[in-house]
Amino acid sequence: MKHFLTETDIPPDALDTLFSRAARLKQQRGRTGSTALAGQTWGLLFYKKSTRTRVSFHVGVAELGGTPITLNAEDLQISRGETVADTAKVLSRYLHGLVIRCYEHHLLEEFAQAGSIPIVNALSDLLHPCQLYSDVFTLAERWCEGGDLIGALAGRKVAFFGDTACNVANSWILGGHHFGMEVVLAGPPGFEPGPEIIALAKKSGASFHFTNDPREAARGADALYTDVWVSMGKEAEETGRLKTLQPYAVTRALLDLAKPDAYFMHCLPAHPGVEVTQEVLDDPRCIIFDQAENRLHVQKAILEWLAAK
Repeated sequence: MKHFLTETDIPPDALDTLFSRAARLKQQRGRTGSTALAGQTWGLLFYKKSTRTRVSFHVGVAELGGTPITLNAEDLQISRGETVADTAKVLSRYLHGLVIRCYEHHLLEEFAQAGSIPIVNALSDLLHPCQLYSDVFTLAERWCEGGDLIGALAGRKVAFFGDTACNVANSWILGGHHFGMEVVLAGPPGFEPGPEIIALAKKSGASFHFTNDPREAARGADALYTDVWVSMGKEAEETGRLKTLQPYAVTRALLDLAKPDAYFMHCLPAHPGVEVTQEVLDDPRCIIFDQAENRLHVQKAILEWLAAK
């Protein structure tokens, strides 16, 4: 049984095929349909609020010929104490796959272990692999020459700023290495990558560099990336977080330290004037909405990969 819980679940020798398929799905959308999920029903289980993830997966399942059904965790018996194992076994009798957006990463692992259908990590507090794959694809389609999407990524430097202990930063640590990229993270003391992701990085052979100097991270980068500073569940820490992280906001001056053709990226939603200035968001080097669109195409390719026998 194939699952997509972490960036390394799709083997390196399948990445080129996956990205090539995502590119074709993007190009052919609205003209040539896919029947990869025909006759299948996929559940979308949400413990957290969502815009891009919810819509892109719902549309993606439908465009692959399947039927999506959205499930809010608060509406299920699991919110009243039914075990994850029992829920996974029951849903496996109804569904052909399950996409989950949750808090604790171990919940995804429990669903995968107890159930008998593919499980997709649509975000956990530890990792956001669908976002990472979409981001990397967005860069690859800009840098690609001669059709080699994966080769275009080799050796490229991505610099991540702010809370480098967040799930998207963690995904860059694992995923950047998986795609042959250099990952540098810049943040204040106390916001460096945590022990869980360091253990996963060691296990997978991933390497990264962490610095407290944002200018050092930005110099020579091919892409600058940031995420929100107050994630869901961190609202009580907002005042302290904003003050501590302020020196790591992505500004025009920071972007100008990168390569002349570098891009700015953000997984959204963005907060202008907090983790990034409005000037950067308005800059032609900002590709945040291309990232958002590519969630649809890349996730469709991932769903096809999972559904393939």
